[in-house]
Amino acid sequence: MSEASPAGEGAPSKKALKKQQKEAEKAAKKAERQAQQAADAEAAEGEDYAKDRYGVARMIQSHEKPDRKLVKVGSLTSALSDQTVWVRARLHTARGKGKQCFVVLRQQQFTVQGILNVNETISKAMIKFVSGTTKESIVDVEGIVAVVPQKIESCTQQDVELRIQRFYVVSQSAPRLPLQIEDASRPKGEEEDGVQAPTVNQDTRLDNRILDLRTQTNQAIFRLEAGVCQLFREALRKRDFVEIHTPKIISAASEGGANVFAVSYFKTSAYLAQSPQLYKQMAIAADFSRVFTVGAVFRAEDSNTHRHLCEFVGLDLEMAFDYHYHEVLDVIGGMFTDIFRGLRDRFATEITTVNKQFPAEPFKFLEPALRLEFPEAVKMLREAGVEMGDEDDLSTPNEKLLGRLVRAKYDTDFYILDKYPLAVRPFYTMPDPNDPKYSNSYDMFMRGEEILSGAQRIHDPEFLSERARHHGIDLETIKAYIDSFRYGAPPHGGGGIGMERVVMLYLGLDNVRKTSMFPRDPKRLTP
Repeated sequence: MSEASPAGEGAPSKKALKKQQKEAEKAAKKAERQAQQAADAEAAEGEDYAKDRYGVARMIQSHEKPDRKLVKVGSLTSALSDQTVWVRARLHTARGKGKQCFVVLRQQQFTVQGILNVNETISKAMIKFVSGTTKESIVDVEGIVAVVPQKIESCTQQDVELRIQRFYVVSQSAPRLPLQIEDASRPKGEEEDGVQAPTVNQDTRLDNRILDLRTQTNQAIFRLEAGVCQLFREALRKRDFVEIHTPKIISAASEGGANVFAVSYFKTSAYLAQSPQLYKQMAIAADFSRVFTVGAVFRAEDSNTHRHLCEFVGLDLEMAFDYHYHEVLDVIGGMFTDIFRGLRDRFATEITTVNKQFPAEPFKFLEPALRLEFPEAVKMLREAGVEMGDEDDLSTPNEKLLGRLVRAKYDTDFYILDKYPLAVRPFYTMPDPNDPKYSNSYDMFMRGEEILSGAQRIHDPEFLSERARHHGIDLETIKAYIDSFRYGAPPHGGGGIGMERVVMLYLGLDNVRKTSMFPRDPKRLTP
């Protein structure tokens, strides 16, 4: 039988117990201290010392007129260094990490980088709010303009950034976007990390046109397009033209054509005008001498091509001349060179912006504009291997080939082709008095595509009737047109230009839908 152990054998000594007690007290104090620090941090975060510097702004319902000047993003340069400014822009991107956040603010064509760092005025909660703001939201930002040591290549404002002090959401975007602005802005074929980066196809763009139009490229395209209209007006006004406005709802098909949209007009039918030509000519007969108009033109043509639209903006002009229709060609040629020069000199920023996404050769033109006659064009095409008759019209492929031949020979993307065969022109075209196979008519081309068609018009009602009968046209259907010349009309000529096509070709774009803000073609009626 074994002996019992002495009482208390194996229990900790008094010294060990005292040590354990001290360690327990020390651990408790440490835990208490950590808990207090956490509570203090939580309290500090709960207070958020920057809470008045950010947030969702009250909806602008015209409550007040604050004395706060908003500065344009495009004007943020080193000249404003160290100045505090307010900017209203879209939040293009926001990237927060820890105690820092980078944003890119976008306003039309222009972008600037903004930065926030946690400090005595910027809290971590503010960083979190800015980072979490949805892209495309409109924000008001107060910041200090700071010159950066290295250029910011990803922004248009490369020499400065905004040190953000305040950040308020004015209009919040939905979190899910049907397309990403970065993808819609990307050139085709661009790679990211060795993989082809995503782009946006044309239908997706047009289905979500409001977002698509926000890209810097589209902002530039439509500003340049506005410039075409402005320069068109300037060029003609200085040549004593008067702007007129013509009806778009008419009683009979323009020019006796069939490709018209019929519309209900009370108890009868009407048509959408294919051309303002009748009314331009009536204005000439009414002694306005030189007129132009800018307005919608409608074509019910089932043409699903890169250059056709069912509705486009027509830039039309008509003028009386003294002795020879080449007076008209001189005016139109001069007008186009004025437009091209104006675009080159006044819209260089827009052209550069578009070329970043859609690279193209600079548009070349001569002053005065190159003028060729139709037989010369036929000769050039035949020498290039094309088989065509003297009086054959130019097919689209032959027009493009001729454009390349003309550029190679004359170093110009714009030229005038005069003296078209009479057989391929409308009934109202004046025949050439020296060779009845040809006519006093012309087309004008940009990069091998037609952008204007025009002619000297027949201004004698009897001769006009004769030519209409020759074309098999029922005179009753064009009676109003013929009658407009019965009270005396001066010799005159003119032409019609498709605005969207001019912009497309000047910029070297591949589709006219890129230059129509809300295009209408046989398959698209929305948005």
